[in-house]
Amino acid sequence: MADVTQPRLEAFDHVDGEVEGQLGQLLELSNAALPGCIAAPALDGEVPLAGLGEVEISVVSDDSIAAVHGQFMDDPTPTDVITFHHGEILVSWDTARQRAVEYDHPPLRELLLYVIHGLLHLNGHDDHDAEDRRRMHAIQDRILATVWPLPEDDKP
Repeated sequence: MADVTQPRLEAFDHVDGEVEGQLGQLLELSNAALPGCIAAPALDGEVPLAGLGEVEISVVSDDSIAAVHGQFMDDPTPTDVITFHHGEILVSWDTARQRAVEYDHPPLRELLLYVIHGLLHLNGHDDHDAEDRRRMHAIQDRILATVWPLPEDDKP
């Protein structure tokens, strides 16, 4: 595979400053995860990440992501992450906070998982069927455990 230039990542808080103090850390962690995402391209399909100079990460509310989900995917319900191939990733702060409680880890780690998922979509992965979803989740979980390991990540 030819050398791929890493796109520049930018992060924006669109939830009234709730995440603003953590954006720097989210960006640092996302940049740490980016090489692992680039090193795991999908075997087939479009890989827009290779040609992007910049990827914009927007942290939004459930209401905002539901509106985008409805407009572009005809499903007006909240979701965790939406990725656009022009280099935009929307991640839901509300969903991250809720799931972080369920999974007993920090909301910022959950947001990072969504960013990794979005970067993998930009690298050609999809999760429309069970096998693709299993493969994609295994890759994202491995990258997340490398960038932000938890004690249970060390278990065999």
